[in-house]
Amino acid sequence: MKLKQSLFIGIILSLFGLVSWESYWRSQGLMPNLDDNKNLWANQRTQLDKDHSNMVVFIGSSRILYDIQLDVWQDLTQTKPIMLATQGASPIPVFRDLVNNTDFSGTLVVGITPPLFFSTTFPEASPIKRSQTLVDHYHNRTYTQIINHKLSVPLQTNLAFIRDGDESWDSDVDLKTLLSHIHIGNRGPKQGPPFYNFEEIDLNRHMKMPEYVTNDTTYANTIKKVWTSILTNGDRPPPDKESTTAAFLELAEKFKARGGNLILLRCPSSGLFLEVETKGFPRDSFWDELVEKTGVKGYHYADYPQFQNLFLPEWSHLATEDARFFTRELIQIMEKDNALIP
Repeated sequence: MKLKQSLFIGIILSLFGLVSWESYWRSQGLMPNLDDNKNLWANQRTQLDKDHSNMVVFIGSSRILYDIQLDVWQDLTQTKPIMLATQGASPIPVFRDLVNNTDFSGTLVVGITPPLFFSTTFPEASPIKRSQTLVDHYHNRTYTQIINHKLSVPLQTNLAFIRDGDESWDSDVDLKTLLSHIHIGNRGPKQGPPFYNFEEIDLNRHMKMPEYVTNDTTYANTIKKVWTSILTNGDRPPPDKESTTAAFLELAEKFKARGGNLILLRCPSSGLFLEVETKGFPRDSFWDELVEKTGVKGYHYADYPQFQNLFLPEWSHLATEDARFFTRELIQIMEKDNALIP
């Protein structure tokens, strides 16, 4: 009898603690949020193992992830968009996987973010390793991992304090993150500026810039501080233009040889990002040369008047309404150019 009573009391206390903890974070303005992780990416990669005759695939880094609005693309082109872009990473490992491990020969749009694309081909370097980790997870994941992700989705989308992300944000409220914010004296490494979450994503990896970033300049400025600390870090190695271009060209030739329709896209940037990219990656010797050597259609936002003065709250990704405009206009430009016909 006492065991049943203890069990009942334990359940009541657990529920009370859960409701209290959830209510507290809701009162702080935190809402449930699906995390963009390796499982979400793998689910989209799985689509290429099915009938992909009416698919368009997007790879690259976070700019194309934010700036291409998948619902707009599907509505206007009547094709199914598959988003395989990787945040903070090079598209080369994903491109290699598509060329070597699938028979996809439709339209592939590659987002070119110069500091990441031309950074390196060294396997252990962050831009390459981040992409390769997703590819490896897709090929090696177990049924247990697949089921665990399916079970985690309802929790992520209904409880504000639950997270299942690969990225570490200072605005997360899981126990590990909260404990990392406790600093006693001078112990531990020197901390950089806090990096707060600025993404909203769904199961199809349709990414949007949250309204609280677009409408709150102070919040957006916290992200700019992080970008500034990264962009002004003098320890970054110089871009490896030769090896990155050579690796990409080899894959491009294989993809085109089997009938693939390859398109290059340079999404907008502004502020310090644009300044660094303009100085460190001059368009004529990086973007223009890549387009010429690849021999495919390339679309650079700077070539179109309608893409000037778009709103990038933190210099690198479009606000949602501007991203929807960018997607609509880009489709019109590409269709007029017959670029979307394989």
